[in-house]
Amino acid sequence: MYNKILAKNIKAVLKEIGENPEREGLLKTPERVAKSLDFLTNGYDLDPAEILNTAMFKEQYSQMVLVKDIELYSLCEHHMLPFFGKAHVAYIPNGHIVGLSKIPRIVDVFARRLQVQERLTDQIKDCIQQTLNPKGVAVVIEAQHLCMQMRGVEKQHSSTTSSAFSGLFLKDEKTRSEFMNLIN
Repeated sequence: MYNKILAKNIKAVLKEIGENPEREGLLKTPERVAKSLDFLTNGYDLDPAEILNTAMFKEQYSQMVLVKDIELYSLCEHHMLPFFGKAHVAYIPNGHIVGLSKIPRIVDVFARRLQVQERLTDQIKDCIQQTLNPKGVAVVIEAQHLCMQMRGVEKQHSSTTSSAFSGLFLKDEKTRSEFMNLIN
C-alpha cells in the first residue's frame, strides 16, 4: 500500500520540472517515490522509549557498553536529500541494561524522520538517558550529506561529526577519552 495523495503530488512535481509522468519509465515513479518516502520517514510512527522498554533488564554491570559503527540513513530536513554514515553509541548502566539490538533500532527511529544531524545526535542521547537512566550516554555521528555534495558547495569529500554526552561522559574526561579511543 502507498499514500495515494503523496503519489499524486509527486506526479505533479514531475510535470513541474518538465518531465512527462506518462512516459514508460515514469509511469510507476510516483507510486515508488510515495512508498520510498513512507519507508524513509516511518520513524514518526514509532516510539523509541517503548522499543527500549521491551528489552530492559536488571543487571549490576557498571562498565561502558558501546555499540559502534551503526549504519544510518536519513533525509536532511532542509533539502530532503540523504545523509548517511555511522553512529557510535555508549552508555554506562545504572542497574539496567538493554538488549544490544535496541540501540541500532533507536538510531533508525530517529534517523527515519526529516532531520538535522545535530538534533539526531541529541535525540538518541536523550532517549537513552531518559529511558534507561544510565550513569551517562555518549553519541558520536559521522555522516556525509548529499545536500553538500550534490548541490550548494559541492564538496565531495566532506563529512560532518557531531557528538552529545551526558552524565559521566560529560563530567569525567577520562571516561569520555576512553569512549573516543574505542571508536577511533
